[in-house]
Amino acid sequence: MKNIKLMFFAFFSFLATNVNAQLKVDAELRPRFEYRHGYKTLFADNLDPAAFVVQRTRLNTSYKMEKLNFYISIQDVRVWGDVPQLNTADNNGLSLHQAWAKITVTNTISTKIGRQEIIYDDSRFFGNVNWASQARSHDLALFQYKKDHFKFDLGLAFNQDGEALNNNTLTTPKTYKSFQYVWLHKNWTNLAASFLLLNNGMQYIDTVDDTKNETRFSQTIGTHLKYKKNKLSLSSNLYYQTGKDVNDNSLSAYLISLEAKYKLSNKAKLGLGAELQSGNDYGSPTNGDNNAFTPLYGTNHKFNGFMDYFYVGNHLNNVGLIDIHLNANFKIKSKSSLYLAFHNFSAAADIGSTIDQQLGNELDVVYTHKLNKEVAIKAGYSHMFTSDGMEALKANTDGNINNWGWVMLIIKPTLFKNSNTSSLK
Repeated sequence: MKNIKLMFFAFFSFLATNVNAQLKVDAELRPRFEYRHGYKTLFADNLDPAAFVVQRTRLNTSYKMEKLNFYISIQDVRVWGDVPQLNTADNNGLSLHQAWAKITVTNTISTKIGRQEIIYDDSRFFGNVNWASQARSHDLALFQYKKDHFKFDLGLAFNQDGEALNNNTLTTPKTYKSFQYVWLHKNWTNLAASFLLLNNGMQYIDTVDDTKNETRFSQTIGTHLKYKKNKLSLSSNLYYQTGKDVNDNSLSAYLISLEAKYKLSNKAKLGLGAELQSGNDYGSPTNGDNNAFTPLYGTNHKFNGFMDYFYVGNHLNNVGLIDIHLNANFKIKSKSSLYLAFHNFSAAADIGSTIDQQLGNELDVVYTHKLNKEVAIKAGYSHMFTSDGMEALKANTDGNINNWGWVMLIIKPTLFKNSNTSSLK
């Protein structure tokens, strides 16, 4: 054990003193208390609200050389109390969130291999879901081209549940078999535009005849546009989905959004927007056709209300959504801010022959205060005001109050950073 410690110390010392490299080690401790009384779904009679503390702990290491960037992020996610006292082993939530190497081939071409977050544009379709304690990452080979104001990314992923001598059927739940995508981005003076094409493969398993197991592919094509001039900024998402879903239904679905933000002053900004995601009449595909859009790998908590009634592990292949929203950001002195948002929700397709498409309204409030460079505290409250359409979707007519509150402490210190950057570009 002593020799191992000495070897580790020697290796770390070499990394820290290498004049051709930069080493950075940082950490994150993020406990969050939540009170749930109608979060994600309507609160039913004869139930007690949920209250708990969930904590994410991360240790991140970045090692940069002239042609190589190596990054590892180890995280532990747990709920306080989910491991017994005096436990001899703890296998609950430790995982490898990211582990990748980025190799610079030329001044314009690079490749990034390994487990990594994918974040594009406003995270509407590809995002890291940072709100979730576990967050999202992908095992991916990424090829990148960048020159001046133009970027081109090609991403390739192929998943399997283990090493094998035969058979490529993926049995890992809640994941994709493979995908391939291209993302292009161009900046102009006041306009930025992105284009995305994704070929997404989901594993189908026939429980009767395993020779019929296959990967079924859907295609998503879309663009993200952003315009900014003076105090006004506009952004829009346009996506269309085709191909097949995992149940072999033919897909024809779309997402359209437009948002305007206006900067009233250095301390206040207002936003107004609308989003339409297509859906199926009466909440399910019919006659082999699926018209429900799915924002597959986006940070869906960021959109359509913080109470996560839509597209956060729910509301898939359903009646779609129309979300009209108003928001405001206020800076309070130099270290505090207040965010307010109001959403009006309605179904994009028919819920029932006698049921109105109006789903309800949601109010979100988030307060942020930075204690210093490394420590911040955030608190939020959300309230859902439901209508008959929501009660029909959730099969709950109990009429209870639906609200949610949380307080989160974010501690992100830099543990070590050398200054040997003379040869880095």
